[in-house]
Amino acid sequence: MSRLVITREGVPQGIVALPVRTRLIGEGDDLTAIVRDAVTGIARGGDVLCIAETAVAIAQGRFIPAEYIRPSKLAFALARRAGALATVAQPESMQLVIDDVGAPRVLYAVAAGAVGRLLGKRGIFYEILGEAIAAIDGYTGTLPPYERAIVLGPEKPDDVSQQLADALGCHAAVIDANDLQKAHVLGASRGVNRALLQEAMRANPHGNADQQTPLVILKWRGQGPNPLLAHPEAA
Repeated sequence: MSRLVITREGVPQGIVALPVRTRLIGEGDDLTAIVRDAVTGIARGGDVLCIAETAVAIAQGRFIPAEYIRPSKLAFALARRAGALATVAQPESMQLVIDDVGAPRVLYAVAAGAVGRLLGKRGIFYEILGEAIAAIDGYTGTLPPYERAIVLGPEKPDDVSQQLADALGCHAAVIDANDLQKAHVLGASRGVNRALLQEAMRANPHGNADQQTPLVILKWRGQGPNPLLAHPEAA
């Protein structure tokens, strides 16, 4: 099993990430059973088990085959303006955002983003649309047979995290991370230091290719109390 020592500015030295492979997760799978089988003997109390949000969403059936979506001309036009690695670079993904918040709000975000760039500020488009975009994963980079599916955000990620934590005897979190060094804690069990966890997971130990490692176990190997926990005594 490979391991990654997290070395990022602002992250205490001593956090080790262990990516863990699982079988391909499908709709309706018992996520707790799959995770338990994969991490038995590896995860221990005080560790934080991070599960990729795509795996949780797929198990919940929260994905839509791209061929079921009919992008509008507006969706095509706006998708072409997005960066190649953007979530909404595919017209189908952009159409879901338009359906969610409406064309007027999307166009307002586009205009505000253009003004922001002129003023040297980037990311306004995503700040305005926020959760409407954060809840969608484009189909680029998703493993078969989901390579042509738009994956939506998972439901009740805090509840999922707590259920996993209770079943496994460690802490747990649902993470949205990518190779652009961006990470977001969508949900976490009680006692997790979400801010530090988010910084640590910017290294994206899950990987965005075909690693098939939707699970990452973070272990504390440094001195003193475990900083990954908001309440170290809970370890």
